[in-house]
Amino acid sequence: MRVVDSHFHWFPRSHFETMANRSGQPRTERVGDGYKYYFNNGNNFIPLPAVWFDLDAGFAMADSATGPDTVVVCTTGVLAGLLDQMPMREAVDEAFAYNEEIAKAQRTHQGRFFGTAAVPLQDTAQALAVLDHAIGDLDLRGVNLPAMTGSEQIDVERLEPFYARVAELGVPLIIHPTDIAFGEVLTGYADGLQRSIGRLLDSSVTVLRLVFSGIMERHPGLKIVQTHAGGLLPYQAGRIDKNARIEGLPRPPSEYLKRIFVDTVAPQELTIRTAVDFYGSDKILYGTDHPCWSPHAARDVIVEAGLSEEDRTRVMSTNAEAAFDLR
Repeated sequence: MRVVDSHFHWFPRSHFETMANRSGQPRTERVGDGYKYYFNNGNNFIPLPAVWFDLDAGFAMADSATGPDTVVVCTTGVLAGLLDQMPMREAVDEAFAYNEEIAKAQRTHQGRFFGTAAVPLQDTAQALAVLDHAIGDLDLRGVNLPAMTGSEQIDVERLEPFYARVAELGVPLIIHPTDIAFGEVLTGYADGLQRSIGRLLDSSVTVLRLVFSGIMERHPGLKIVQTHAGGLLPYQAGRIDKNARIEGLPRPPSEYLKRIFVDTVAPQELTIRTAVDFYGSDKILYGTDHPCWSPHAARDVIVEAGLSEEDRTRVMSTNAEAAFDLR
């Protein structure tokens, strides 16, 4: 069985070298063989040691857990949306450069590594140009969606053509937590609030905006992948249906949520079983969150969840092949 790790992080070092030459935010600062990535006007930074840039080490870790046939889908992770903090022209140029480097890795490791696109969204026409280049020319397999675009919410009306085009292209939107939203409320405790609850709240609000705004209703072919087993949403779906009375939305919100793919980056077998029960086994994607989590632990939690052999094959392999079109 070809295992697909749908939640894998690797970054081209060239992007971080470019960002190290910037004087304003966001920018990077070299720390040994890695970097600190500063954003939100310097109020936050993400430490990125050398392992984030070592693709061979990432492959070796995957092989050690799930065998040499393991395929990885690379996403931007918490860095989604940071380009939107840059001037528009600079953000677009850097998105083209970033996506070219991801596509180069995909060509170099054909059939083993699949990349996804960074698309700045502060200008809709430019976003469409970056999107078409990344998917049509570079053959990347998904689009990373941030929680916000600059100072605007992700469901702003001007982005309707962007969502329509993503649906037409048939690639998924990947919704991964960022550290952009809710930061002031969730400070302190060595980032424990932000990392444990804040990031799940971030991605869950992003998904609900796509539901409540009617974007998912207007674009039924739009594929969405939410990380971390759906964040907070499957556990509160009944409350969402009860309290979210959205004018013009013809179905309960939970019906739209069940169209979403979610991954297994959740270190508790109960969470995995809940996700399978809520979304269905055909919507669950294996993920390791490398290098933030051990691929051995990611594998073991699937075993501990007690899935049937058929469901386990779907989760570990065939669901992601379908979601990301991994031909």
